[in-house]
Amino acid sequence: MMTEQAGPRDLVEHVVGAEEVGFDFSVISDHYFPWLRAQGHASYAWSVLGAAAQATSRIPLMTYVTCPILRYHPAIVAQKAATVQLLSEGRFRLGLGAGENLNEHVVGGGWPPVDVRHEMLEESVRIIRALFEGGHVTHHGQHYDVESARLWDLPEQAPPIGIAVSGDQSCELAGQLADLVIATEPKAGLLEAFDRHGGGGKPRVGQLPVSYDPDRDTAVKRAHSQFRWFGLGWKVNAELPHPDSFEAATQFVTEDDVASSIPCGDDPEAFVEAVRPYAEAGFGEIALVQIGGDAQREFLDWSAKTLLPALREEFG
Repeated sequence: MMTEQAGPRDLVEHVVGAEEVGFDFSVISDHYFPWLRAQGHASYAWSVLGAAAQATSRIPLMTYVTCPILRYHPAIVAQKAATVQLLSEGRFRLGLGAGENLNEHVVGGGWPPVDVRHEMLEESVRIIRALFEGGHVTHHGQHYDVESARLWDLPEQAPPIGIAVSGDQSCELAGQLADLVIATEPKAGLLEAFDRHGGGGKPRVGQLPVSYDPDRDTAVKRAHSQFRWFGLGWKVNAELPHPDSFEAATQFVTEDDVASSIPCGDDPEAFVEAVRPYAEAGFGEIALVQIGGDAQREFLDWSAKTLLPALREEFG
């Protein structure tokens, strides 16, 4: 459920469709802005999650990812996550990350350097976990204050916490504090660093953008229009403050550049080969992001008939 490319009612419809055709889990982005103006949306992920929890019965839900350091106070993130876990009857996982300037600048106060963002994320995770344990929490830390907070509606099982990683520092944090690790690149080194810091045996979730269309040229044009930012890398993506910044940063990215990194068209083998590096790196779950809000139904129908059988035959 990519909030940047479809409105809230459509997002719920998409996850209902994903459950119907047999996808194993779902994720939702948590944005205040789209990456590019062509995407055109950015609804409130947590309202969508509440609706999705009621509209589905089987498919797991997960934020991918929520930033609990500026736009949201960690005490509020804990309350939201506990509520969604209750509404979904235990199907929710809380994915967290250090965020992007694109979404966090809206509350003012500037965008901290990455080392500070990781300090804030660590403190946030500790606050959220303390609240998940029940009882009153008072905390006066380096970045946050919590005064006698308590979650009055707690699920029997707290939502597992995932942390998004992109380098050694975030891998250390995830290994120590997360129940699972999240990454957007199939880099085995990230998982090795996660394991070194305590992540051994914990789930690993990856993300792969795809652009299905029976006409490959249409699929490539859609991917270029809406997803050419993806190749900038997270050191850049985390810093740019506005969709216009991403427009400028990607002005020389060509359709061929995008098609070389994102599977486009309707050849299932191309999609299988795009998933393979994730499987070989050690990821056990892959979130497939079909590009284009109005292209979801066709993608889901094709996935049921063609893509999911091909992936399961290859990877189990």
